[in-house]
Amino acid sequence: MGVIQRQGIINSILTYIGIIVGALNIIVFMPMFLSKEEIGLTRVLFSFSALVSQIVPLGMSSITLKFFPNFRNKDNKHHGFFGLSLVLPAIGFVIAAILILSFKTFITAQYNKQSPLINEYFNYVLPLTFFLAFSSVFTTYCFSLFKSSFPVFVNDVLVRVLAIILYAVYFLKFITLDQFIFLYVLKFGVQMLLLLIYIFQTDKPGLKVNYTFFKSQQPKAMLKYGLLLSFTALSSLGLKYIDVVMLGKYVSLDYVGIYAIAVFIPTVIEAPLGALEKIGIASIAEAWKRNDQAEVRNIYFRSSKYLLLAGGLLFLCVNLSIGSLFELFPDKDFALGQSVVLIISIGTLINMATGINDAIIYTSDKYIYGTYMLIILFVIAIANNYILIPILGMNGAALATVISATVFNIMKFVFLWKEFDLQPFDRKTPHIFLTIVLCFAAAWFLPAVGHPLVQILYRSIFIIVMYVGLVKLFNIVPELETEAIRILKKRF
Repeated sequence: MGVIQRQGIINSILTYIGIIVGALNIIVFMPMFLSKEEIGLTRVLFSFSALVSQIVPLGMSSITLKFFPNFRNKDNKHHGFFGLSLVLPAIGFVIAAILILSFKTFITAQYNKQSPLINEYFNYVLPLTFFLAFSSVFTTYCFSLFKSSFPVFVNDVLVRVLAIILYAVYFLKFITLDQFIFLYVLKFGVQMLLLLIYIFQTDKPGLKVNYTFFKSQQPKAMLKYGLLLSFTALSSLGLKYIDVVMLGKYVSLDYVGIYAIAVFIPTVIEAPLGALEKIGIASIAEAWKRNDQAEVRNIYFRSSKYLLLAGGLLFLCVNLSIGSLFELFPDKDFALGQSVVLIISIGTLINMATGINDAIIYTSDKYIYGTYMLIILFVIAIANNYILIPILGMNGAALATVISATVFNIMKFVFLWKEFDLQPFDRKTPHIFLTIVLCFAAAWFLPAVGHPLVQILYRSIFIIVMYVGLVKLFNIVPELETEAIRILKKRF
């Protein structure tokens, strides 16, 4: 089993553990321990900080993914590449801090009417931005070392466990709201510190940059690449968080809290994509370096096929049980987010179907076109939110996100097809969509039975059995069946 498969499996397991912990957090602990307004407050602070944190590293994460293979030399401590990883984000943070402080009055004024509580805690945006930015840089550095499991554990599991503990402590009134927000931000500082310690323990990097070697690697091209992709990162994450940031301007934090819960649920569908991208992007960068387009094509095709297959099953399980799921919430107002879940899920499934196209574009020598597409799309996303949120509220925010993401995926698909003659679909792709449609139609008419948990369980079992049966009937993934038989014969 290769590195990408082995770590992909480990990452998938850890990611799903994180999803389970996160789901318990969302379904049980957060609605139980926090009010809708408090949920909305934390999500707006996090979303705003996450957006800013994407531009703070000045593209260092993208530089690491593309150029670290040229620096890789453990005996020479990678020519001090890690030191460079600290310098650029530090400069970026100073610039971001100056801008945020300069425009603080204007930014906070946007929330005065609907969400004034945000203004009381806006000062936490800067430290939260710092922690998120450096955590992202450290995580990427670990991935480039092909050591992705520990960062996945810290980012996807540990942080969520700490969140549950913090919510419980606050609910029991051991701390005030002010202390709660302070500790909420601090847990991301713990995340950053753990990643930093792990890097020094496993890699023992050098902090002193070997400027002679650095100058031989076309530093201007590296910095240009990083700066351009810093806007790419901002635009990419903007599609994920801009809706929450803008929603707080038009609706109360109660509705922001409901929306935040609803948009989290479809992340279950996209979990395999995140797990595969985390390790796959480094392998694609290595393939481009070798000019091995056949390997890129193979990863692109398989990622699309398997992600659509996995995403389709998760899409069905989530959306056909969502009504029963919301019945478990202590506050029935959260059921207002049911339509948001469906809208976001559709966009997520489309994203899964197009495979790890981001990794292919942004590690290629034509990455700049991806940047142009994202910057244009970010503007479109802002316009969509401004138009749709005042009209449709939460559903408008969800619809704006899905429209923007779908347009972007179509653009990436056409670009890869025209520029590299790469496209991820084959004659089995319609069979996968047909399988999804047939299962959805059949499960939709299942009668309601008993407790919501029983309802969720029996619908999920029905969907899984039917889905697997149709996949086998249509012979969609014969290679997986062959591999499974081989493993069983070897072991038994």
